[in-house]
Amino acid sequence: MVYQHSVGANTYKFKNLKDVMAKATPARSGDFLAGVAAETYAERMAARMCLAEIPLKMFLQDVLIPYESDEVTRLIIDSHNTQAFSRISHLTVGDFRNWLLLDTTDTACLMQVASGVTPEMAAAVSKLMRNQDLILVAKKCTVITAFRNTIGLSGHLSSRLQPNHPTDDARGIAASMLDGLLYGSGDAVIGINPATDSLPALMDLYCLVDEVINQYEIPTQSCILTHVTNQIQLIEKGAPVDLVFQSIAGTEAANKSFGIDIKLLEEARAAALSLRRGTVGNNVMYFETGQGSALSANASFGVDQQTCEARAYAVARHLSPLLTNTVVGFIGPEYLYDGKQIIRAGLEDHFCGKLLGLPIGCDVCYTNHAEADQDDMDTLMTLLASAGLTFLMGIPGADDIMLNYQTTSFHDTLYLRNLLGLKAAPEFEQWLKKMNIMDQQGRVQAITQQHPMLLKMPSHLLKQL
Repeated sequence: MVYQHSVGANTYKFKNLKDVMAKATPARSGDFLAGVAAETYAERMAARMCLAEIPLKMFLQDVLIPYESDEVTRLIIDSHNTQAFSRISHLTVGDFRNWLLLDTTDTACLMQVASGVTPEMAAAVSKLMRNQDLILVAKKCTVITAFRNTIGLSGHLSSRLQPNHPTDDARGIAASMLDGLLYGSGDAVIGINPATDSLPALMDLYCLVDEVINQYEIPTQSCILTHVTNQIQLIEKGAPVDLVFQSIAGTEAANKSFGIDIKLLEEARAAALSLRRGTVGNNVMYFETGQGSALSANASFGVDQQTCEARAYAVARHLSPLLTNTVVGFIGPEYLYDGKQIIRAGLEDHFCGKLLGLPIGCDVCYTNHAEADQDDMDTLMTLLASAGLTFLMGIPGADDIMLNYQTTSFHDTLYLRNLLGLKAAPEFEQWLKKMNIMDQQGRVQAITQQHPMLLKMPSHLLKQL
C-alpha cells in the first residue's frame, strides 16, 4: 500500500508502512547508513503527518517483516492481547499520542493496555513525540519485577554493579565489587562481562560473586554475561546461577547472528527457574539490546533501527525478565552519531520499553570516537531518571576498562538519588542501613578500616585486596 502526504506544494509518497516509519524517524546516522532515512526535513515532516493518520489496527495487518519468515513477527502477532488492545483499537497513531498524554491516562490505564500494544505501535507513536512527551508518558508507566529484591517501584532507582576486568582478575573484580557496594550500588544486579568463554573460568566468577553475596547476606542477584549456551552448561554443572543473560535483537536473522532463537531462550529460562534461587520473586532473565544491532548484522530488512530495537522488546517481554538494558551508545557513531542522537535514542528506548510493560534500564554510554562527552551523558541520565528509569550502570570512574567505553559511575547513581529523592530497592536499602553503609536518612557514610564489610571479609578475599 502506497502512502502519501503533502507539505506545501510538494506531495511526498511512501512505498509502504515500513517506509513511512523510517522516514518519520528523527535523524540518526544508522538510518542514513541503511539508506532508509528521510532526505530532507520536509520529507520527514510529511512522513510524520502521514503516520499520525494511520490507524493502530494497520500494524496488525501490514507487518513490517513477513510473518512467514520471521519468528519475532510471529511472536508479536500470535501473543497480541486483543482484549487489552480493544481500549485503543479505534485510535490512529496521532490519536494514540494524544491519549497517552491525557492526565486521565494514568498508570492503571497503561498497565491495562500494555499487552495490547505491539512494538511497532510503540515505535510509531514515539516518532511523533517530543522529548518531554517521551519522559512524561514513561514516568506514568510502572513495571515491577523481583528476584532477591524488588525492582521498578515508583520513587526508586536501581543500579547494576559492573566490576569488569580485562583479564578477569579476581583481585580487580573483588575490589570493584567492594567499591560499588560501599557507594550503595548493586541492587539491580552484580553483573560481570567476562573476558573469557572458558567454562572453568566462568565457574570461578560465579562462585566468587556468590560467595560475596552469601558472606554479607546481600539481597541482590548475580549474573555473568556470557553466551546463553555457556550458562545452560554451567547450570547443568551446578554453578550458582541467579540471572541468565543474553543479548537480543528485533529480527530472527539478527538473533541467529547472536547464536540464539526464542526456543533456546525459553530453555535457558526453564533451567534458571529450576534452581529456585529467588527469594521474593522468580524473574530470572537479564537482556541487553541496542539500536543498530540488527543493521550491524545485515538483518534489519529495511526497517529503521529504532523500530528494530522496539521489536527486541517483544522477545524480552515474552520471557518475563528481571531486567532489560538498552545499551544506547555502545555500538558507535555509525549508528548514533553524537550526543543529541544518543539522548533521543535513550529516551525513545526507555519510553517504548516501559509502554510495552518491560522493566527497562539504560547503559548511558558512548564510545570514544563518537561526537559526545560526559556532559551529554549527564543530561541523558538526568532525563531518564526523571522519566522513571528502572536502573543504570555503576562502574568505577564511569570508565569500563574491559569493554573500552564511557558509561556511568557509582557516584552518578548517588547524584540521581540525591537530586530526585530516589531510593535503592527496598530490601537492598535496608541492608545498606544494617551494614552502616547508609544512615537512616539515606546518606552514604564515610568508610573506615573498622567497617563491618571489611571486618567480615573472608581472609582469602582480604588478601587479594
